[in-house]
Amino acid sequence: MSRDYDIIIIGTGPAGFSCAMQSSKFDKNVLVVESHKKYLGGTWINTGTVPSKALREAAKNILDFNEQFGDHEHKKPYERFKMGDLLQYKQEILEKENQKVKNDLIKNKVDVARGFGSLKDKHTVEVETHIGSTETYTADYVLISTGSSPIPPQNFEVDNDKVLDYKSILEITHIPRRLVVIGSGVNAIEYATIFAALGTRVTLLSGKKDYLTFLDHEIKKHLQDSLKQKGITIKKNVSVEDVSFSALRNYTEVKFRSKSEDKRLQVIETEHVLFMGGRKPNIEGLNLDTVGVETDDRNFIVTDDSYKTNVDNIYAAGDVIGFPRLASASFSQGRLAACNMFGIPTLEVPDQIPYGIYAIPEISNIGITEQDAEEMGLDITVGRAYFKNIAKGNMSNNSNGMLKLVFSTNSLKLLGVHILGADAANLIHLGQSVMSYDGDIRYFINHVMNYPTLSEAYRIAAFNGVNRVYKAGVKYKNILEDKNE
Repeated sequence: MSRDYDIIIIGTGPAGFSCAMQSSKFDKNVLVVESHKKYLGGTWINTGTVPSKALREAAKNILDFNEQFGDHEHKKPYERFKMGDLLQYKQEILEKENQKVKNDLIKNKVDVARGFGSLKDKHTVEVETHIGSTETYTADYVLISTGSSPIPPQNFEVDNDKVLDYKSILEITHIPRRLVVIGSGVNAIEYATIFAALGTRVTLLSGKKDYLTFLDHEIKKHLQDSLKQKGITIKKNVSVEDVSFSALRNYTEVKFRSKSEDKRLQVIETEHVLFMGGRKPNIEGLNLDTVGVETDDRNFIVTDDSYKTNVDNIYAAGDVIGFPRLASASFSQGRLAACNMFGIPTLEVPDQIPYGIYAIPEISNIGITEQDAEEMGLDITVGRAYFKNIAKGNMSNNSNGMLKLVFSTNSLKLLGVHILGADAANLIHLGQSVMSYDGDIRYFINHVMNYPTLSEAYRIAAFNGVNRVYKAGVKYKNILEDKNE
């Protein structure tokens, strides 16, 4: 049966975009459906990854300048810089990235339908346009890549004035002197450090007993020290009961109680509140029930390893399928979905992927932590390097950081890399490459690296780890010999 397209993709975030690009390279006719009137790229470009990281870069530049040369005229950044200037930089980046996506779609002859897409049947997508008309398209395959959106708070409302969310924080007109961040996930930590870098007094309220529990314990300790140094107050295991504006005191009041210990009502006065709670998949209105697409108990779409749903021609990728909900992973998922649906062989993708936390300082990791290895009963050794002992760290005023290697004591095979500090999300890829080829830490000893660079931390950490093995009784010359386990 002849259909309009080989594939229809609902959503143009990283998963949808990469699927469109890969499908076009297979000479397939592709239609992408985008609900936004003006922009492509979904949350990825418009309200999430790109704009928040652009704001982070601007804040980091201001912090670096202040730390390098001191406060100018003893003024805080919020007294010297206008939020409008920072957001203008963010907007310029957003426009450039949107244009790149648009150009790529045009260059690869991918059609775009503007409007809200939904499934009429397993091969048919209806698009309700912004002018009120309905267009119908058919395809052999459908990819659902509609992303996710925040779960609203229960005890107060986001008014996008005093109480902000991930969208309205990017439209704030000034740098607040006080900010309360409600949440404890990656985005909450990132925004807390961004505004602290701008001189804002930040308090973070977490409903959980701890935060970022997946981090290596030493990286977590360095992060906690950094947050304390920046004046960020973290109150864990609390329940926020109300957020309201007090006209009398001209402040927004955040009322909360501890879930344990002293349960008396506490109040924080702040200029703004940023709510960064959990997220839910964007499946409303897609008519998944009509077609019979299965979802889990949290409404995320269920797929197999090929990103195919229980309906044989419908695939899903990105945040709408849940973990890990990373733009980096979504790009890969969309590409692989295209390969799988069109029967194109692909190389096996490793289970381990790097995680990047774009706080100030950055954090990135891949593989197992030291505590993971202990729980698994593995005989491991760790090697450490501190940025304060690296020439480039001191030259660039980025001495606050560390790199930690986790490796097998017997074979020296690299099992995990954990980094906190400047450029961590870039540095992690060297360790990722070595791990992908089952390499060991002698790679960092035997290969020459540019000097001065932060990558030198790998060499120092490797030598530090080798020294620990040597002190445990293994002859040094045997450690450096290139032989199999």
